[in-house]
Amino acid sequence: MSNDHGRPSPESLLAKLKESERARLRVYIGAAPGVGKTFQMLEDAHQLHKQGVDIVIAVVETHGRAETAEMIGDLERVPMKKIPYRNVVLEEMDLEAVIARRPGVAVVDELAHTNIPGSKNHKRYEDVLELLDAGISVITAVNIQHLESLNDAVARTTGVKVRETVPDHFLRRADEVVNVDVSVDTLRTRLRQGKIYGVEKIEQSLNNFFRKGNLSALRELALRQLATDQATRAQDYREREGLEQPVIPEKVMVCISSNPDSERLLRIGSRIAGRLASDWEAVYVETPREEAGRMRPQDFVPLQANIRLAEELGARVVRLKGNRVADALIEYARREGVTHVIFGQSTRSRWDILLHGSVINRFLEEVKDATVQVVPFHPRGREDKE
Repeated sequence: MSNDHGRPSPESLLAKLKESERARLRVYIGAAPGVGKTFQMLEDAHQLHKQGVDIVIAVVETHGRAETAEMIGDLERVPMKKIPYRNVVLEEMDLEAVIARRPGVAVVDELAHTNIPGSKNHKRYEDVLELLDAGISVITAVNIQHLESLNDAVARTTGVKVRETVPDHFLRRADEVVNVDVSVDTLRTRLRQGKIYGVEKIEQSLNNFFRKGNLSALRELALRQLATDQATRAQDYREREGLEQPVIPEKVMVCISSNPDSERLLRIGSRIAGRLASDWEAVYVETPREEAGRMRPQDFVPLQANIRLAEELGARVVRLKGNRVADALIEYARREGVTHVIFGQSTRSRWDILLHGSVINRFLEEVKDATVQVVPFHPRGREDKE
């Protein structure tokens, strides 16, 4: 059952809760603050409560919005945990108390939130994963700009670098992703009415993050993300039910190194893999000078950071060994049937390329049946040489 806007209804979530013992995750996603994600979560929570579901509020951020605060109503709230930090006492979701209470469903707002130092987990999404592991279903909310793979795209579009992010693999864990959408004009009107931020922030927000162009782009990102999610789920369902023979899957390979700019390659790779409904790999080549114990600390640290980010974004990390980077990548791409490859390229002189060779040029010469995307690195990046 769905409502008039095509949004999955509380009844549909209830039916799925009953048909499966596995804890379920529903994520409400929106283009920007103020679209109504928390309000919609609470409205659905009340419906579930009326239908006999044991549901509690683990954490809800009202941000001073009277309408949101009123929506909490008589829903049970698990008291927040008080944590001393820098001579003040702050409040955080009490993960242990929610698990001890063992409700059927927990409402967890502000998914991208970074927990106060001293908390069990660093990020709130990690708390949610613990709740799910404990058998507690979760409904939660996040804005599209907090999705890790879209981090660079949002920064280019809005000029705002979002620091708190949620890895894409978390969204893939969701059983349902619900887009809470309003028009750009409606959202800007809400802002002018003081329903999103305090009066002192209204004009600045209208002229910066909440510019019409920014909101339109973010709204498009949210809709595309939902379309990608639905396409992936539909494909998984067809394959699971044997409704049609699955097509030959695309294979995406991102070539990483110790260059810090590899982060950008990984986010692009994650987006491409999402659009193709494909798994993807982050591949790096360990040459003899980069074996354990021989790699310079200034190279080892960023390489490990890139590997961690790749895993957070849902990539399978592949370590190849070889004397020449190009040979190892070419052999692997051929053997595994890679269809999409993403390289990073530093600014190099023609003489340097002639003297040391180019991994990208070699790859293009040898592998003819793969789509290759080359992303320029910033000048500070180290150059990859064979």
